[in-house]
Amino acid sequence: MTDGPTITTIAQRAGVSIASVSRVLNGLPTREDTVRRVMRAADELGYVPNSVARSLRNRRTDQVAFAMADIGNPVYVAMVREIQPVLKEAGYRLLIHSTDGDAEDELGVLRGLRERYVDGLIISPLRGVTEEHVEAIVAARAPVVVIGALPEGMPEGALVDNVRTDSATGVRLALDHLHAVGRRRIGFLNGPLDTVPGAARAVAYREALEALGLPYDEDLVEVGDFYRDSGARAARALLSRVPGVDALMCANDLIALGALDVLREQGRDVPGDVAVVGMDDTELASVTLPTLTSVSLGSAERGRAAAGLLLDRLQNGPREPRVVVVRPSLTIRGSTALPGASGVSGRPGVSDPSGASGGGQ
Repeated sequence: MTDGPTITTIAQRAGVSIASVSRVLNGLPTREDTVRRVMRAADELGYVPNSVARSLRNRRTDQVAFAMADIGNPVYVAMVREIQPVLKEAGYRLLIHSTDGDAEDELGVLRGLRERYVDGLIISPLRGVTEEHVEAIVAARAPVVVIGALPEGMPEGALVDNVRTDSATGVRLALDHLHAVGRRRIGFLNGPLDTVPGAARAVAYREALEALGLPYDEDLVEVGDFYRDSGARAARALLSRVPGVDALMCANDLIALGALDVLREQGRDVPGDVAVVGMDDTELASVTLPTLTSVSLGSAERGRAAAGLLLDRLQNGPREPRVVVVRPSLTIRGSTALPGASGVSGRPGVSDPSGASGGGQ
C-alpha cells in the first residue's frame, strides 16, 4: 500500500485522466481549467511540494524555449552556446525545439505560450513571420524574441523584440572579394527560395553582380537546400552546365562543404581553378581543406543579443520593442586566397537602432 497520494488518486479526485495529471505536474502545455482542477486536488491530497505548487499557481516555470529550424545546423548550435549561459546565470533553464522549418510547428510553439509552459520564447522562423505568426505573438502570454526579419507595422500589443542580420551586405562583401581576386564567372549555390535567407540572398546576388558590372546568368545559379549533400548536388549540376565557372558563392557553409567535395572529386584546384565562399563562418570553415573563406552573419552575437533582450523583458516587464542589427564580416581563408593572404574584411559588430528596418537573416 502506498504511503501517500499518487497520480492515480489525484486524477480520480480532479476528475481528469492520469495523462492530464502527468502533464500538469511536469509543466507541459495543458488547458487552464485542467491545471486548476489538478492543482486543487493535489493540494487537498498533499501531493505537490510547496515550491512546485507555487510555481504552477504563479504561472512561472523558470524555463525559456528556443525554437529553430534545424538543431544540427552549426548556426543554431552557435546561438545556443550564447543563449544558454546568459539565461542560466539568471536562473532559467533553456528548452530546445527543432521545427524543421515547418510553419505549422512554429505556430504551435507560439500558440502554446498561452498555456505558459515557458516564461519566454526565442524563435527563428525559417520561412518568415506571417500574419498567423503575428496573431500568435499578440495572443501569447509570454515575451517573444524573433531572430530574423519582422514585417513592418507590428501591432502595439505584440510583446516582441527582434534580432536580425544583413545578409545582403554579406553577399556583397563576398562578391566584392571574389571580383577583387580576379573572378568574373561567379556561380551561386542557394537554398530554397521560399525561405527568408534563400530569398534575401538571391536578390543580393543579382544586385551585387549589377554593382560590379557583371551580367546575371541563370545558368550560373543552382537552387537546392541548406545541407552538404544538397550543396554537392547543386555544385555538380552547375559545374556540368558551366564548366568554365571560376568561383562559387554558396548560401551557407554546409553548401560550400558539398561544393568543395565535388571540386576535389573532379580534380579542380581550389582556389586555383575555382574559388569558393561560404556564409555563416561556422567552426567548420576553419577545418576544411582548404580552409573556407566565409561571411560571418554573427550567429553568436545574434544568440547573445536575443537572450539579453528576452531576459530584460522577463526581469523588467513591458517596454517598447527593440531591434538589434548584427553587421556581417568576411573572413578570408584558403579557398579564395593564396597562403598568407587571409584576413577579415567588412565591419563586424552589433547595433541597436530601436525600431530600425531592413536586415534579414
